[in-house]
Amino acid sequence: MYNKLMDDNKRFVTGLDVGTENVRAVIASVNKSGEIAIVGYNEGKSAGMRKGVPANLAGPAGAIDRMLGDAERMGGYDVRNAYVSINGSTVISTHTEGMIAVGTTEHEINDEDLDRVEGVAVSGRIPANRDVLDVVPLEYALDGQGGIKDPIGMSGARLEMRANVISALTPNCENLKKTTAAADVQADRLIPSAVAAAKAVLNEKQKENGVAVVDFGAATTGIAIYEEGDLQYVGVIPVGSNNITNDLAIVLAIAPELAEEIKTRFITGDFNSEKSLAIKVGKNNERAFDRKEVEEVVKARLDEIFAEIRKKLKAAHYDQRLPEGIVLTGGGAKMRDIEVFAKEALEASVTIGTPQGLDGVADAVEKPEFATAVGLAIIAAESGDLAPTQSKKAKKSGKKPSGSGPFGLVKKIFSKF
Repeated sequence: MYNKLMDDNKRFVTGLDVGTENVRAVIASVNKSGEIAIVGYNEGKSAGMRKGVPANLAGPAGAIDRMLGDAERMGGYDVRNAYVSINGSTVISTHTEGMIAVGTTEHEINDEDLDRVEGVAVSGRIPANRDVLDVVPLEYALDGQGGIKDPIGMSGARLEMRANVISALTPNCENLKKTTAAADVQADRLIPSAVAAAKAVLNEKQKENGVAVVDFGAATTGIAIYEEGDLQYVGVIPVGSNNITNDLAIVLAIAPELAEEIKTRFITGDFNSEKSLAIKVGKNNERAFDRKEVEEVVKARLDEIFAEIRKKLKAAHYDQRLPEGIVLTGGGAKMRDIEVFAKEALEASVTIGTPQGLDGVADAVEKPEFATAVGLAIIAAESGDLAPTQSKKAKKSGKKPSGSGPFGLVKKIFSKF
């Protein structure tokens, strides 16, 4: 019914953020002018993921399948393709160079030349067991003249390229594609979470001057650094906000659910010692914990996480070299006053990043934890991977019509691959 009210010229894109703790989806419509409107969204608990990569196939597929039902009903669109986030410490960036001869000095550089020099820049420099997720041209040179951003139409005999190649281990990529395929969703492209989040929360000025996005997730923390308008570095740390929850659960000898409540309700990033000495939780405040002890546990883990973030910034030669500072996204960015702690730990300006400037039901996804899913949808729209309007034939009960149970999912996996 909802589709009948839609403009026939609209097409749809889906961003699917598959995390260790949660899965999130954003469905957006794109009109013929390229304007994006959020028409559906949802989030749900993940399963079968460990440190950002699939630990089994049926768990993530089932979580995606369940979560997409409500998003599809809201958007009136049956998702069959999506841009999908990829995480894990095997996601890295490698700076490479390539050079080709293109002919005489009168030869005008064309798209074929760019493809050739990109192939040279990648070939032999990325191991065979890694999938190339993206190749970001940083600079071109013609006959020794560097600093060229776009050489199309220029003349020269020798074309050189300096690039940033983003890659991940092939098994991780293939297994992630299999999990989405088992939920009847084809992963058209895999994009690192921090890169997708950056698309949703950064503007061109920030990217030009120098900025880093830190996607503070549940089990991993992704980093994407931009300067001169280009993606300069990508890295992932295998720790996240869930480590804080687990530390509290162990030290206080409580359930993780209670530890999460303490973390989100009572802890602030300024660690203000003037607060009351007791933290009381439970229906009748029947459990009490010493605030100082709780804060010591949280601060110790945050110290470790942000020390690792700073190591990544130093390794990329961008520590204290980012005029636009750090933008925090992800579920971990919801911790109260986390930017206060991060500013001191990283010795840089820090802000919380949320998607802005979208139409439709955008208010619901203008949150740091939805930055990756929104960014994936935006990238899909700009890439032109648009699906036409479809009538909704499934999801009457919120489940796929066939093979939706764990055994059906596994059977479907092996029938497709």
